[in-house]
Amino acid sequence: MAKILVSDSLAEEGRAILSDNGANEVVYKPEITPEDLVKEIGEYEALVIRSRTQVTAEVLRAAKKCKIVGRAGVGVDNVDIPVATQCGIMVANAPEGNTYSTCEHAISLMMSLIRHIPAGDATMKAGKWEKKKLTGHELYGKTLGIVGLGKIGREVAHRMKSFGMTVWGFDPYVTPEMAERLGVTLKTVAEIVEGADVITVHTPKTKETTNLLDAAAFKKMKKTAYVINCARGGIINEEDLAAALAAGELAGAAIDVFTVEPLPEDHPLRKAPNIVLTPHLGASTTEAQEKVALQVAEQVVNACKGAEVTTALNAPAINPELLKQMKGSLDLAERLGRFIVQMSTQSIKRIKVSVSGTLLDFPTDIITLSVMKGFLEPITDLPVNFVNARTQLQAKGVEVVEARSSQPKDYLSLIEVSALREDGSKISVSGTVFMPNLPRVVAINDLRFEMKPEGNVILMENEDLPGTVGRVGTLLASKNINIAEISWGRDHAGGNAMTAIKVDGEVDQAIINELVALPHVVKAKLIRL
Repeated sequence: MAKILVSDSLAEEGRAILSDNGANEVVYKPEITPEDLVKEIGEYEALVIRSRTQVTAEVLRAAKKCKIVGRAGVGVDNVDIPVATQCGIMVANAPEGNTYSTCEHAISLMMSLIRHIPAGDATMKAGKWEKKKLTGHELYGKTLGIVGLGKIGREVAHRMKSFGMTVWGFDPYVTPEMAERLGVTLKTVAEIVEGADVITVHTPKTKETTNLLDAAAFKKMKKTAYVINCARGGIINEEDLAAALAAGELAGAAIDVFTVEPLPEDHPLRKAPNIVLTPHLGASTTEAQEKVALQVAEQVVNACKGAEVTTALNAPAINPELLKQMKGSLDLAERLGRFIVQMSTQSIKRIKVSVSGTLLDFPTDIITLSVMKGFLEPITDLPVNFVNARTQLQAKGVEVVEARSSQPKDYLSLIEVSALREDGSKISVSGTVFMPNLPRVVAINDLRFEMKPEGNVILMENEDLPGTVGRVGTLLASKNINIAEISWGRDHAGGNAMTAIKVDGEVDQAIINELVALPHVVKAKLIRL
């Protein structure tokens, strides 16, 4: 049973899915304080939030059991994703649930602003009739600039074309072909700022997009331009916007999201002219709340079961059926990573993961992640998984190189892990899976082997001379250590050889030292697989 904390308001339908017919314990605390969250999060395997909860580094480091943070919505700027990744905690959102709701709200703000609807309502209720004063504009024939052509931006484009608007768009990930299908003309942000009549932002908040529209941008806009933000607070600089409106540098703005929420009572936007403000209502429809609750709940339940999480932001989405098919290869990859890091007596600067043959029919990035996971586990006391393996390896200064080949040597499929050590020397280990779940090591440093990658293995470099292996066996027998399996490879008769001896039980360093002292034994090392 997984214990799941819901720390923000969440539709009852979503909480029902989280319980998984009673298989999970769902604790609902939508008003939990930040201090109590830090104190209590260590009890839970999953955390479900909306925009109120701030999932800080302190929260994440206290979340010792947590597998996933699920955000019921799109934006995740209230989650410290780099720290979550370091902690091996998956972060997933619900990117589609509020698409239509936010799109419609952006358009509603646009219409309200350009036709003075809030002001008209307020003056009517105050007993006035200010028809001439509240003359607005048509959207027909105007140019709409959309910054961010994700799901919401594309829906806005689709609808506003029906209003007869010319639609410009900026998105570094949208190709000209895709833009043509959308009926959008691609422009730079600078071109949109200088030429659009209405500008609406629908981009995530990142380092690049924070303060994307600021004082300098407002001075370049048409004085008749309008600005809309239903994305994330901080993409538009709020103080600069208030000053620009007061100075008459643009015609108006409509803002639904703010850097600090709730918006402080003394915030300058509250007193700015020609502005429509709403309290983060973009996703506040019954339908949207149900959709995001259902979507994030499904992702969280899947994570707790070890199933596929398709909306993970810091981990690959892995289909459970693929995992079953790849089980033998992933297990092999992990053991190869574990093997090579223990094989080296000095620090490793770079590892190269080469995948070839029939394995190319599968997502090979998972194989690389498995190698990384195996590599790290013997040398760290931190939890390691597919979420944080790459970042942990980078933190240790180890570069990872990936290679692919359709033609492996002698095998239908092959995984080779090679390492560049501090002194510039290289080591390698290769393996294949003969049957669905029968992994084998088939080469060590280019010497052919046939070895099960499991248990405790004494890896020995020795001269290929008579009696060497016999003396090793005698020594181990005198220590009451049983040999379970033995395999070896050599470059030529009487030359250099490597022997892998799988043993039952533990072997301490004193025994390894005695082995190295035997005639013709050059090196020996215990590898735990």
